Amino acid sequence: MNRRHGSVVPVEAPYDDRLLHQRVVGGDESALGEVYDRLSPLIFGLSLRVTRDRLIAEDITQEVFLLFWERPLAYDPDRGTLRAWLATIAHRRAVDHVRAEERRRVSAIGPRLFEREPVRLEDTVLAADEAERVRQAVSALPDGLREAVELAYFGGRTYRQVGEELGVPEGTAKSRIRLALRRLAGALAEEEV
Repeated sequence: MNRRHGSVVPVEAPYDDRLLHQRVVGGDESALGEVYDRLSPLIFGLSLRVTRDRLIAEDITQEVFLLFWERPLAYDPDRGTLRAWLATIAHRRAVDHVRAEERRRVSAIGPRLFEREPVRLEDTVLAADEAERVRQAVSALPDGLREAVELAYFGGRTYRQVGEELGVPEGTAKSRIRLALRRLAGALAEEEV
């Protein structure tokens, strides 16, 4: 809707949007494919910018187009373009996801903030000792395995990112990490950690 001199003026969607919309309302899957081909990069990019997570952005993109397919009459071509309508839905879903994740994270941390149980000195000493043993076991790994594990677990990198940083294929990075974890498990089991 546009405002002109205090009144609301409807914004009509382009003829192309109207035609595609009518075809989707009629159950034409190829029309949905055309809309998807044209607008999915926008919807995915918008979702990715908000969530910063490729998998979540892919899910949101799929949800938006599924909603359009299942409820095409929810879109009103007289109120704006299909592009704007789908982008608005994607943005709302992405923001909802981010907010839900934040609530989940806070609710998981929140109860621990108010625990009244005192920390026992022996638990603190044992935890520090175990952490030191893990650090020693990691430092004893061969360079390629150590670097891969440090990037993945201490640096928070994905397999792909580890591969890029080490200059190796993603599969090689994954293999190095798995081998390193097996070796660490063996070494720490010997020490009963």
